[in-house]
Amino acid sequence: VSLKMQKRLAASVLKCGKNKVWLDPNEVNDISMANSRHTVRRLVRDGLIIRKPCVVHSRWRVKQRLLAKRKGRHTGMGKRHGTREARMPSKILWMKRVRILRRLIKKYRKARKIDKHQYHTLYLMIKGNAFKNKRVLMEHILKEKEKALRLKKQSQKAEKYRALKKSKVEKNRKKRLLIQSGGVPETAPVGDKKGAAPAE
Repeated sequence: VSLKMQKRLAASVLKCGKNKVWLDPNEVNDISMANSRHTVRRLVRDGLIIRKPCVVHSRWRVKQRLLAKRKGRHTGMGKRHGTREARMPSKILWMKRVRILRRLIKKYRKARKIDKHQYHTLYLMIKGNAFKNKRVLMEHILKEKEKALRLKKQSQKAEKYRALKKSKVEKNRKKRLLIQSGGVPETAPVGDKKGAAPAE
């Protein structure tokens, strides 16, 4: 008994290919009587005609291979197609690096770790390929901060020394003016223990 028509109708009803349709071999007579989509639907409902499940296309082997590739297996010269530049362009590597470094200095600026002037300087240095990774950039920022702190301390120390020197000079000038005007002499300061009279 040919069930070619029933298979075609069942494929149309089940919305699949004819190879996916399963006809019950024990109920051939009942199936051969079906000559319309309506009767085929009834047979589908009764379970005489079934749509076969999808064949599983396992990815287990693919996953295992990818795990091995992450460890560096299956990546020798015989497995490579294309030049090094074609496989991983240096421009892409440059873009990745620059974006990472720019993101870092933006984060530092937002956190007030660097000011806008330092940000601009670092931005230009990154553009000029001064830092090869984040660690080098962070070390540079740290060194610059230490240098700025050191210079600040030195300038404060110098300012203090200048003020001291200035006050000393002013004191000596006043002293000289006093002597010139006939006041207290250099040899006999004010409040001398012996109580010597000032020289004229």
